Amino acid sequence: MVAEAEWTWIRGGLRFGQVFEGTVVRVPRPGAIGIFVDIGLSVGGFVDGLLLPERSEDWPAEGSVGEFETWWADSRQQIRLKPSDPRYPRSDFADFVERFRPDWPSDVGRLVREPGRPAPAASRAAHRVSRVL
Repeated sequence: MVAEAEWTWIRGGLRFGQVFEGTVVRVPRPGAIGIFVDIGLSVGGFVDGLLLPERSEDWPAEGSVGEFETWWADSRQQIRLKPSDPRYPRSDFADFVERFRPDWPSDVGRLVREPGRPAPAASRAAHRVSRVL
């Protein structure tokens, strides 16, 4: 866990869809919870099991290296990720996004913000997704 000020600073620089190269460091309950990913920051990354394939055998194993995108970050000191590698998202990912996060395409490139707070005018403009590798 990091100090609140450090988390605020890290979170303030995150953009939806920002790509990180990461290493899967823990798969506590394959098929149930999700995976923990080291993305090279002082806070960890997490991919929710809902974003991964139905069959846990198709999840990335501990030690797997791949690309992950910022999906969300809230008050929990953890960056929520989605897999970028086409082998790892759930098979109906496009339908899932359409049902549960229809604004995703327009969020990509925008600053991650607190739920309920409007984005600053500057972040409403299209931004190029930065790549952290």
